[in-house]
Amino acid sequence: MISFCTDPDTLGQFQWLACYLTTGKHMAFYYSFGTVLLLLAITAPAALLFGFAGASAARSSFTPVSWLGKIYIAIVRGVPDIAFFLFFVIALDQGIEWLRHQVKCPDWDEPIRQGNDFVVCTAAKMPLGNAAQWIHEVYGFTLAVVTFAIVFGAFAANVMFGAMRTVPRAQLETAEAYGMTPRQTFWRILVPQMWVYALPGLGNLWMVLIKATPLLFLLGVEDIVYWARELGGAKTARFTDYPHPDWRLWYFLVLLIFYLGFTKVSEVFLDRIMRKLTHGQATAGGEAQRKGAAA
Repeated sequence: MISFCTDPDTLGQFQWLACYLTTGKHMAFYYSFGTVLLLLAITAPAALLFGFAGASAARSSFTPVSWLGKIYIAIVRGVPDIAFFLFFVIALDQGIEWLRHQVKCPDWDEPIRQGNDFVVCTAAKMPLGNAAQWIHEVYGFTLAVVTFAIVFGAFAANVMFGAMRTVPRAQLETAEAYGMTPRQTFWRILVPQMWVYALPGLGNLWMVLIKATPLLFLLGVEDIVYWARELGGAKTARFTDYPHPDWRLWYFLVLLIFYLGFTKVSEVFLDRIMRKLTHGQATAGGEAQRKGAAA
């Protein structure tokens, strides 16, 4: 079968293309779309958790906790995404190796910092040099998820913090007048109503998160951008059984269609959620629904 696919004399144009699009590297390209979707599926709820924790801390009446939440929001939002991604991944990776080095190599007598080099013992490397390839890939993907969650969690915290402050103060005071504790007021009154005000900002943040997934390429993860560039570049018969000119335009066109289609589906889904949450609410969205129904 391999000889048939790689012998251009026995193939028509359609057959050659069919063989070309089913090579091992193309299968990895197709799987990389799943990598992007998996990143979004894990990062989105993780970022919401970081964001909710940051927003809750920022509005805390305990000053140190409040400053901690506000500093988290300010620092991450104030640093360019690419710079933070590259810095944090390196810092987290070296931090993990440093901790492992202290545990596994207590007798090490050389400095870890040797000029610009970061040197730890072999047993402290993450992952180990003899580890399976899938372990290297999972480790890199995990670092990417944590980085994305922290960065976009800060943006989500800013959105949620503003939404919490938008909930009418009179409703919180009414809850307090009925004898609710601050904890009950927070969970039963503030948090349920906060989502109505936070959803537009969180929806925009979701779109930004989708557009930021190509940064996986910068973090060393073999994502769809990596494979589009790898497969689309010009190939010669010396290096591949499927020589072709520069086809990057077509590969990146596939990525364009994928991202446009995915964002369109997201817009429809978010719009339905917004209509459901604002139904009967005294917000701009709820008022628009009321007027539309009356007309």
